Amino acid sequence: MNNQPYNPLHGITLKVLVTELVEYFGFDTLGKEIKIKCFTHDPSIKSSLTFLRKTPWAREKVEAFYIKNKQKLQSK
Repeated sequence: MNNQPYNPLHGITLKVLVTELVEYFGFDTLGKEIKIKCFTHDPSIKSSLTFLRKTPWAREKVEAFYIKNKQKLQSK
């Protein structure tokens, strides 16, 4: 049963999302584009995931940035 067939994030875990963004853009660019400390101060994927799981507004920003750049990420 597929409840979200048109959701662009359906089936993509937060870990995959953050990992793909970091591999393509790097923490420096992510910190400039999405102004949250988990990307600018001593960044790591693990600490970013911990913060984003606890902070819905920040997760929404990262998800929106992912959707906006999904075409670039898929063509790498």
